Order: sequence, then structure tokens, then C-alpha cells
Amino acid sequence: MTNDLIAKAAIDRRLAEILVPVIEDLGYELVRIRLMSGKTTTLQIMADKPEGGIEVDDCAIVSSAVSATLDVEDPILDTYTLEVSSPGIDRPLTRLKDFDMFEGYEAKLETDELVGGRRRFKGELAGTEGDEVLINIEDQGKTVTIGLKFDWLSDAKLVLTDDLITEMLRQRKAAGTLNEDAFDEIEAEGSEEENK
Repeated sequence: MTNDLIAKAAIDRRLAEILVPVIEDLGYELVRIRLMSGKTTTLQIMADKPEGGIEVDDCAIVSSAVSATLDVEDPILDTYTLEVSSPGIDRPLTRLKDFDMFEGYEAKLETDELVGGRRRFKGELAGTEGDEVLINIEDQGKTVTIGLKFDWLSDAKLVLTDDLITEMLRQRKAAGTLNEDAFDEIEAEGSEEENK
């Protein structure tokens, strides 16, 4: 079952059911999927390697496999554009493990319901405990650690800070993958379903 942070709407969850096995078979993970309608319809997919550090070439591989699968399954009625990208530095946090992976970094969390009189929380991630995400927040001049059930979250993302940028650059340099084009998106045109 895909959680709401990865796939919010029913169509997103249906697409995730189709595409997660394809993406995982290639050795990647689905971070987030959104089908967005406006003047044009766009299917946005964020993917990553299990250890992080997805590159442009990886996005092209995912895009190609996803396109081929969607051409066969044909779940999207409209003409659409497919965008496959890395999560970026100020990435969305969509899986419980993300909160452990980025412990110590600043994040913004939002909940569906009021928790302690508020819906928005900004502070330093303090890992997880069971099914709760821990975050250190400022409350009346003191730092307190609060636990929010993962299921309560409606949105969560890292805050772009100098520390985060420095760490991401260090990791990429250590991995030998420092590439300025790494966060560009790979786009592929979707296909139009024939009226049956």
C-alpha cells in the first residue's frame, strides 16, 4: 500500500501500483508521484537510488521504462507529459526511513489535523520512534522534541540550508558523482489514449 505522501490522489496511487514494480526492478525507488492537470497534464515522478544520488542518466532509464509500461497499461486518459527527476536537495520526505536518513537536518512538516493547536512544524529532525516522526521545535524559548504519527503528515520536506547543501555536495564528491546537470529533469512525451 502506497502512503499519501508518495501518492496523494486515487489516480496517483493507481499509477504507483503499476509503476513501483517497474521502478524497483531497475534498482530505484519511487519517492513521489503526482498526476497534475492544468492547461496540460503532467505526470511527475521523483525517483532515487536506495542509497541516494540519482543522476540524469538514471532518470532517463526510469523515464524510458515508465513510458513503455504506461503505453501498454494506458491508465491516463489525456495526453500528458512525463517528467522524471531526482528529489533534489530540499527533497520531499515521503517514507518513514527518510526521517532517519536526514536526522539532524531542518525540515517543515504539515499535518492534516491540528496537533497541539497547530498544523505546521519547523525544526530539526530527530529520527523516528516506532511509527512516529520526531522533530525538535522551539516552544516558548525552549527546544522540545515532539512525536508526530507518520500517518498524520500531509506534507514534509527538507529546508534548504547551508549545512544540507554542504553535506549533499560532500556526499556527491565522495561518490564521484558531482555533476552540475544532475538535477535537471528528463522529459518524455506521454501518449494519447484512443477513445474506445
